[in-house]
Amino acid sequence: MMKYSEREVKEICSAYSCDSSRMMDILRDIQKRFGCVPEEVIDLIAGQVDVARVEVDSTVSFYAFFSKTPKGEVVIRLCNDIIDRMNGSDVIAEVFSRELGIEFGETTPDNKITLEYTPCIGMCDQAPSALVNEVVITDLSSDKVRSIVKTLKETGDPLKLVSRLGDGFNAHHLVKSMVHNCIRRKGKVVFAFADCDPNAGLEKAISMSPVEVINVIKNARLRGRGGAGFPTGMKWEFTRGAEGNKKHVICNADEGEPGTFKDRVILTELSNLLFEGMTIAGYAIGAENGILYLRGEYAYLYDFLASVLNFRRKKGFLGSNILGKPGFNFDIRIQMGAGAYICGEETALISSCEGSRGDPKNRPPFPAQKGYLSSPTCVNNVETLCCVVRILDKGAAWFAEMGSMGSAGTKLLSISGDCQSPGVYEFPFGISVRELLREVGAINAVAVQIGGPSGQMIGEDDFDRTICYDDLATGGSVMVFGSERNILEAVKCFMDFFTEESCGYCTPCRVGNVLLKRCLENIIAGKGEPSDLDYLKDLGETIKTASRCGLGQTSPNPILTTLQNFRPVYEALVHEAKDGCRPSFDIHAVLKDAQNITGRKSVYF
Repeated sequence: MMKYSEREVKEICSAYSCDSSRMMDILRDIQKRFGCVPEEVIDLIAGQVDVARVEVDSTVSFYAFFSKTPKGEVVIRLCNDIIDRMNGSDVIAEVFSRELGIEFGETTPDNKITLEYTPCIGMCDQAPSALVNEVVITDLSSDKVRSIVKTLKETGDPLKLVSRLGDGFNAHHLVKSMVHNCIRRKGKVVFAFADCDPNAGLEKAISMSPVEVINVIKNARLRGRGGAGFPTGMKWEFTRGAEGNKKHVICNADEGEPGTFKDRVILTELSNLLFEGMTIAGYAIGAENGILYLRGEYAYLYDFLASVLNFRRKKGFLGSNILGKPGFNFDIRIQMGAGAYICGEETALISSCEGSRGDPKNRPPFPAQKGYLSSPTCVNNVETLCCVVRILDKGAAWFAEMGSMGSAGTKLLSISGDCQSPGVYEFPFGISVRELLREVGAINAVAVQIGGPSGQMIGEDDFDRTICYDDLATGGSVMVFGSERNILEAVKCFMDFFTEESCGYCTPCRVGNVLLKRCLENIIAGKGEPSDLDYLKDLGETIKTASRCGLGQTSPNPILTTLQNFRPVYEALVHEAKDGCRPSFDIHAVLKDAQNITGRKSVYF
């Protein structure tokens, strides 16, 4: 750990006006400067921003990218989601551990390198992948790992690991990333590059009244692309009509759902389109402030996105009297996250923007009534805001005629797993799963996870169902599993993720998911009974109905949907206990180590 000084801590706090709502930025700077946020610094921060020490302490302990204890100067975070495992991340982990001489969760004796696991980092289309500090490394292999470790030992500089640059703005001098966009199919809305007239949507918006803009969005039948599908125009209308002089627009760019990476591509290639959409939203609801909440795993894009915002300010697309419209004042800042899946839930995201733990808030009141800093707030997804621009430019009728009856427009899908062409696809709503699988080259698929772990896993009998809000809704994640895959291993991986990412606030989610996972592990190990299947179903449904937020309300889905669609897989592993009794506690296993140490054997067993 670099030795901290009181002066430096005070300077960092002062850079954010000692504002407690900027706690995330203060802690990120402290972590980056000193390698951790030690107890003494927590006291200093609390005094500088005038909050109770426990508030700072709880925020530090909540986020995965903050630490009270020193880590290495370089932190390697290997992605261990199911797609990375399918692509050999277990072998990659062994090579990292062997080459560094440490286990996961440890730091090298010289305090230079820390090795950790991390959930999905938004690179499932080029797995296995890892974060080395803020540098993304894709398409890992054993040879590449050996080269990475050698370079880090020699230079200590993660930037030296970027051996080639990706396509598009990934090669920009402010990005310099080896990430590839993997855009496989361009549709008529978001990825219609050649058909985009820069800022045409914003210019048409300010030629109307804010109420007319909202009506255009309502007539287009645009629904939120984050997964829930709430009508965007209605959300804007509620926010505009809410009491309060200050209103806010927040763009949710925290795509932490494993298997999702479409927003990464938009942020890289279409940031101007996104910021234009946020500006239109600000005009429509009467907001002057916008926040782009950017997940910590995408920190490599921060400088580039900040430069785009500066460009838009210079051109008059942000700031005061935008495009000469008197009284239309709107600006955007970037709020970095710090590794917390729950912050994808809109009220938890707002809590994080306010500088605290990413705890979900009780509803009502809804964010449109009382959101960021207790003011009316509109939270929209990245893809949603891009659609807004195109609707204002091309018209509501143009947009509404695409897609299906209840789902207008197109949908970006992040497709990964057992297919020939993983990547980002833009399809009109209403495409069948079978047609989608043909398009991506998934020739032996037996299961498809729609909507990430919080969605549902379907089998071949359901491949003629369609991607839309009225059938198979998804925020974008589509994972394909071939015939060689063990479906329950994927389910276990998903449950590992949910038990780790639960904020711990409510008992049904905090405890219930652990119980679900334990029962599942027993079944996989051949220790399950037929009655366990009913137990899983009953407990899972209880967790869904009793949990406080969207995480707990969807976390049992990996088990519940596979019980429904792949029940024979479970039934093949369970059997009645011998003599009608199966011990729940294995005393032999517990005593084994002690017996080996003492050289004794129990006379009772």
